[in-house]
Amino acid sequence: MRVPSAHAAPILLVALCTALLPGCGSSPDTGGERRSTAPASPVRVVASTNVYGDIVRQVGGGKAAVDSIISDPAQDPHSYEASSRNQLALSEARVVVENGGGYDDFIGKMLRTADNASADVVNVVQVSGKTAPAGGELNEHVWYDLATAGRLATRLADALTRADPADGAFFHRNAEAFAGRLAPLAAEEARIKADHPGAAVAVTEPVPLYLIEASGLRDMTPADFSTAVEEGTEVPASSMRRMLDLFTGKRVKALVYNQQTSGPQTEKVKKAAAENGIPVVSVTETLPQGQDYVSWMKANIDALRKALGP
Repeated sequence: MRVPSAHAAPILLVALCTALLPGCGSSPDTGGERRSTAPASPVRVVASTNVYGDIVRQVGGGKAAVDSIISDPAQDPHSYEASSRNQLALSEARVVVENGGGYDDFIGKMLRTADNASADVVNVVQVSGKTAPAGGELNEHVWYDLATAGRLATRLADALTRADPADGAFFHRNAEAFAGRLAPLAAEEARIKADHPGAAVAVTEPVPLYLIEASGLRDMTPADFSTAVEEGTEVPASSMRRMLDLFTGKRVKALVYNQQTSGPQTEKVKKAAAENGIPVVSVTETLPQGQDYVSWMKANIDALRKALGP
């Protein structure tokens, strides 16, 4: 508020300031201007899925504003068609989190036209350090690997710190706290491995394989079955017979079923498992409503343990 007259009596100025503008007095080191106490704007982050969006929130707290492009558990990220709203969000982001490995190619395509060369792009497959096995293909579903999630938290803390150096210590404390919450989950995987060493399971596609491997289990799924399901092509008849034989012959202890790529072929497999008393463990590729990354992974691990039995 501007003082109405330079000739006003000092007592009137004090009265006006006291009555109308509490705190309007200037401290000696501000040159007569009010010192701003408004917080800095949160760092704008775009994540390809709500899985990564949640990890950003846990690391960034209220100092990161996160836009998760895919958050619907019914949506298959492999076939997602990005919108103009997604394009706008990417053009304004300081940090972008993509899975990589061919999983969310729409991010790369949009980034090439987003006119945002300054964005810090975090590629989670690269963070994981995982590569394709000799003669095989990379399993790009790296968020089912707890060690990768921990490394991602650290990488995000670094990226957020570059965007907001003043809050770097805050981001890194949160990353360490997040990694601490993962430790009991890794212990549960180790417990399954000790209790059920080499137990056989089947999957409808490779989404949960890092969890299965960490738990010391063997995937018995015919490779061309899970590949066809993941790519949305017809499962070869011979592969379907071999898959069904796993259940009729009770050669596996559980079926891990991806809800986001269900169809007639996977439903047939699910039915065969149920009819032969084989437990079905349902998983998703994106975060279910009302859960965070840690509670979601704990639920997956608990369901797997229950399916395998005592």
